[in-house]
Amino acid sequence: MPQDALAKTGVTIRPADAGDAVAGVQPTWVALPESTEEVAALLRVAAEHDLAVTPVGGGTKLDWGPPPERCDLLVDLCCLNEVLEYAAGDLVVRVQAGITLEALNRHLAPQNQELALDIPVPGTTVGGLLATALCGPRRFRYGAPRDLIIGITVVLADGTIARSGGKVVKNVAGYDLGKLFTGSYGTLGVITEATFRLHPLPPHRRWVTTKTGPDLGALAVQLARSQTEPSAIELDWSSGSPDCTLALLFEGASAASRAAAIPITPQPETSDDPPTWWNRLPDGPTLLELRVPPGSVGTLVREVTSAPMTGHALRGSVASGVFHLAVPDTRRLPALRDRVEALGGRLIVLSGPDGGAGRWGTISALDLMRRVKARFDPDRRMSPGRFVGGI
Repeated sequence: MPQDALAKTGVTIRPADAGDAVAGVQPTWVALPESTEEVAALLRVAAEHDLAVTPVGGGTKLDWGPPPERCDLLVDLCCLNEVLEYAAGDLVVRVQAGITLEALNRHLAPQNQELALDIPVPGTTVGGLLATALCGPRRFRYGAPRDLIIGITVVLADGTIARSGGKVVKNVAGYDLGKLFTGSYGTLGVITEATFRLHPLPPHRRWVTTKTGPDLGALAVQLARSQTEPSAIELDWSSGSPDCTLALLFEGASAASRAAAIPITPQPETSDDPPTWWNRLPDGPTLLELRVPPGSVGTLVREVTSAPMTGHALRGSVASGVFHLAVPDTRRLPALRDRVEALGGRLIVLSGPDGGAGRWGTISALDLMRRVKARFDPDRRMSPGRFVGGI
């Protein structure tokens, strides 16, 4: 019996309930491992009994992506929540995947350091962060999760423990599993540990906020290239509003003087506190992610703000070309995706119904991604169907 075999691992096992559902699919059991080795033992049992496995961290994004084809075992990493190594002098930290970003940065703050990733979903764990490749406003300056990870430990579908990368920034060796697993939605294995490079906490922060029309292409390019060097340039807009709100973040000892020197007239508002909407996803029944080249940002914003829809809201990075759009219904998704792809971008349905438009759009590297899936999980037990092309 699978339940007896799971119990023999020594890991706490409980029956799943409705609160454990993954995009509406309820697993049979929930396991609560406390180490990488216990995760490996669970996956060996899953392989022996052909159990489909889905990893979970904080559970904040279990409704993202399509539902799994099946889910027998939910591996809850909430107990893997420790800081394993912290070398403040090297600006490097190694942590377990179940630690939240808030807890990690609290641990780093006494040394005036941080993992420079703004996460717009409170309670996100390191594992969930990597699995969904989520990042917030400061992506423009510091990069995405795949840019800050320098080492990773994963457990593969057969229970094999694999490690990649190094413990210092200058010694990142081996196959780059970190980048491969980032954004894989748990379909290649279970992330149990990660090593990141850190940044010093900026001594000062200053936000600048202004109103602008939807035709902001030239302004976006001007601000991104400005010698004032903003760390983030974010936009907020809701249907019915004639204007967009534009907010810039400046960090460092000279934040105030650089904020005062930005090339916007009339002089915008400045504050030591962010706007209330900063680093928050827009609310709506369906959440989309839109990505376009930075040179197409103005066109994208104009297309979205002039679209014949009501109740939708747009928020995201003008500098990086990554936005989130909340929509009340999905009737116009196919037309919107066509427009986004014509700009050289992508539209992804993160959560909510896709209205028959499909969640992922056109994926040029789908054959390669399927081959990677077949190599890492040939029996399709890891979150089957949760990723592009039914991977």
